[in-house]
This record gives sequence, structure tokens and C-alpha cells, in this order.
Amino acid sequence: MSSVSQTSSTAAATNFSSAELSGQLSTTGTNDGYNSLGTDDFLALLVQELQNQDPLNPMDNADMVAQIGQIREIGATDELTGTLNSLSNNQQLVTASGLIGKNVQGLADDQSNVDGIVDRVTVETNGENDVRSVKVHVGGKTMNVENIREIQTE
Repeated sequence: MSSVSQTSSTAAATNFSSAELSGQLSTTGTNDGYNSLGTDDFLALLVQELQNQDPLNPMDNADMVAQIGQIREIGATDELTGTLNSLSNNQQLVTASGLIGKNVQGLADDQSNVDGIVDRVTVETNGENDVRSVKVHVGGKTMNVENIREIQTE
């Protein structure tokens, strides 16, 4: 008898729908471990759910369609995030390119004040997480575009 009750409690624990679990994924602040889950993790969760469902009470078609919709929504959100990041990086590069030959004031990478004419623009990529940063060069100093305080035309 104890094995039956143990099996039913295990089945009850694995019978959470992906919709319920994805609802937990969308909460922010309380479960930071869920923020790193992606589309592949969601698909693996869906496959596990289908493998462990009760054959006498299978998942409803409407639930399946809802979960597939959630998978597509996650994929679309990931793609949109990538597109917006790329657009932001390109906008920074265009902005910095327009500063060549202009007088700028700002904070250099070594935390010193910089005041001078922009000589050139470079793009650096952080090796750890592939984050791009656009930098302007004024004389011998380098600064991020975000650290420019004032732009003057001559």
C-alpha cells in the first residue's frame, strides 16, 4: 500500500502542466534560477510531461495547443530581445561615428575627465558574454559612448 501512495504522490508531483510551471518562470525576483531557462529547457519539460502523463487521463488538446503557443511566444521573445540588442549596438556605433571630429567632454575608461576632439571610434567585445561596447578615442584616452557628458560642434 505504501508503494501505491508513494507512486501516486510522485505522479502528482510530475503532473504539473507546463502552463503552471511557465507561470512560475514568469515571476521575477523570487526565483532567479528560472531566469536562465530557455526554449530548449521548456521543450524538455514538455516532453517529460508527455512521457509521464496518465494514459487513462491524457492531456487535453486545448492544453497542448496552449503549451505550443507558449513555446512559440518564448522563441519570439528571445528573437526580439536579440534584435533589439543588435539595434541598440548599431545605433551606438552610428552615433559614435557622427562624433568623429567633434569636441566632446566625458569620463574616460581610467576614470579621468576627457575634453577634446574625437579621433576615431572602436568596437570592443567582452570575451565572457559577447557584450559589445562602442568607444570613442580622444587623444590618448578612450571612453564609452555612454560616458560622454557634452558634445560641441566647432
